[in-house]
Amino acid sequence: MKNQLTAVNPLGNFILELIFNANEVRLFDVKPYLTFGIFTELQNIDYFNKVTLFLDSIKWPNGQDFSPETLYLKSVLKEVEVV
Repeated sequence: MKNQLTAVNPLGNFILELIFNANEVRLFDVKPYLTFGIFTELQNIDYFNKVTLFLDSIKWPNGQDFSPETLYLKSVLKEVEVV
């Protein structure tokens, strides 16, 4: 089964919370990309927070995006707090 992105939430410190099918929650750190080409605009936190779902991935208003494969492979599983 393909890992399909169903939601994206910008968190603090340029981290994206990604929710995949079957409620798998992963964290994607955008910081390593912030100094490259079109991604420098993402350094503005107000702009960074405008991320949206687009097809099977995410995008920002001026066209910055990541492939679905990159989002999944470069993200880490979010640890769930046990109460």
